[in-house]
Amino acid sequence: MRRAVIAAVILAVLGAGGYIAWKQMFAAKSPRELYQIVPVTRGDLEDLVSATGTLQPREYVDVGAQVSGQLKKIHVEVGSVVTERDLLAEIDPTVFLANVDARRAGLRNQKATKLDREAQLVLAELQFKRQEALRAEGATSADAYQQAEAALKSSRAQIAALQAQIEQTESTLRADEANLNYAKIYAPMSGTVVSITARQGQTLNSNQSAPIILRIADLSTMTVQTQVSEADVNKLRQGMDVYFTTLGSSGQRWWGTLRKIEPTPTVTNNVVLYNALFDVPNANRALMTSMTAQVFFVATSVKDTLLLPVAAVQQGNRGPRAGREGMQQGPGTGRGAGADRASAGSVPGSRDGANARPSAAATAGAATAGATAAESTGQPSANADAPTRRPSRGPRRATIQVLTADGKIEERQIEVGVSNRVQIQVLSGLEEGEQVIAGVRQQATPARGASGNAMPPGAMPPGMPAGAPRGR
Repeated sequence: MRRAVIAAVILAVLGAGGYIAWKQMFAAKSPRELYQIVPVTRGDLEDLVSATGTLQPREYVDVGAQVSGQLKKIHVEVGSVVTERDLLAEIDPTVFLANVDARRAGLRNQKATKLDREAQLVLAELQFKRQEALRAEGATSADAYQQAEAALKSSRAQIAALQAQIEQTESTLRADEANLNYAKIYAPMSGTVVSITARQGQTLNSNQSAPIILRIADLSTMTVQTQVSEADVNKLRQGMDVYFTTLGSSGQRWWGTLRKIEPTPTVTNNVVLYNALFDVPNANRALMTSMTAQVFFVATSVKDTLLLPVAAVQQGNRGPRAGREGMQQGPGTGRGAGADRASAGSVPGSRDGANARPSAAATAGAATAGATAAESTGQPSANADAPTRRPSRGPRRATIQVLTADGKIEERQIEVGVSNRVQIQVLSGLEEGEQVIAGVRQQATPARGASGNAMPPGAMPPGMPAGAPRGR
């Protein structure tokens, strides 16, 4: 008798435990427990083309040496702010100064010689006039007259030759003086010394190549040199808005306007990239040369609009007829996708990174549904190409699943507009604050339909309210 009582108690405990476990496993769950629910929000949306770029000064000049010699003194250092005509460096002027002194001495000698020749010219003119007077009276010979005439012409020629030599010497002197001036290197523009490549005491040889001493740049305006892939370059246009962030201040945006797209690409390892340039003010000098910029070209932008996660729209478009009726370009007046679905609760897992990852079964179910739709319609599965396709911008229809105030799930057709890879604009069909299903939170236990086949994860028979117990 005692054993029978103990056995009965054990059986009762096991039965109660099994019942509780069965109830917890098969108890109906609310939509908020099963699905990721997101609200319709209001905000700004941008459709962007992203690229990487490098910051360079808009205007800069490499300052070099025009004469050869030893670099005697550098008067600036990297970071020095200079103005135009400031002295930057000096080359040893000893040789150039000696050349100038020699030219000046030679010039003085030539001018003195010219004075002597001019005095001789005056004498030659007087002698020639005397011979002319004597010849008129027949008091001189022809030979004396001819000698006086030749001496006059010779004096004039010598003076002309000396004048040419003086002009040549003056020209050479100007060149020597210029070389002497080139020994002092002045700033050709106002700006900041951003690099110095020569060393004090170094010998510069300007005959073989133009030696660069330093670089001056105007850092008040920076140019962002951006490399854009050939797949995205056709989306750019001159004058479009563009902004960028830097590694050190990712929370701050610098805005500019696309100035130029260079027609000749850069090809590296069969990757074709085009240079896109735009300028940005740098009054506070926060931007520096060679900084890396994460650049975003604003292809489309809308302000103060209703927004949904892209996953919510993708979620609403999954199902047996998603390939045909999930999203329709243009306004469209065809029958809503919700009228043809077996159940409003048929939702596979979300791919939104902000939401919980669905179970493997849910993911497999979604992939199978997408593949079936692709085979039946001849169109690529929306589930397959959503992560890689470019965002659409035109108004179009989409079907989503809305959680109503009474806890039911209803399908609704809305009109959407601009989108990016994260959010999509809602043009009509939703109000701010409404709750929309964006993905599966927890995998429900598969139920079996009337045909005896297992139903897809999360599916409910037609007409059954969300959260109702599932059974055979």
